[in-house]
Amino acid sequence: MKIEINIPSLAALDEAARQFMAHMGDYTVYGFYGQMGAGKTTFINALCRALGVESDMTGSPSFAIINEYRSDTTAELIYHFDCYRLESEAEAVDIGTEDYLDSGAVCLIEWPERIDALLPDDMVRVDITVRDDDTRLLTMTFPE
Repeated sequence: MKIEINIPSLAALDEAARQFMAHMGDYTVYGFYGQMGAGKTTFINALCRALGVESDMTGSPSFAIINEYRSDTTAELIYHFDCYRLESEAEAVDIGTEDYLDSGAVCLIEWPERIDALLPDDMVRVDITVRDDDTRLLTMTFPE
């Protein structure tokens, strides 16, 4: 199953995040694919706000690789990965990525292609496409 969410502007991000959240169901691992500058981090920050994380707590985990947040509304943990700087899947294993992915907590992964062999079969693929008019199309592809 595929779900498409149009993001016409930055002002529409919070609504797009609410739409995304409405489709999350019981899935916990989301891999965000898109070119550099497509808005992966920006969307994930909006999604974390929608999930109840204080907005000033979120940011890009580029240097830390993994940021941990806690929802103020549900007390659930949320892990935000940025795998761009990983040199290898072995490095991802060394920092405990598999434990995070198996934890049952929501895991939001930027650049998941860098850890492809570690990703669970039930991961939801999220593609963010930049259109010619600079709007975004977010496509959620659910596992079969």
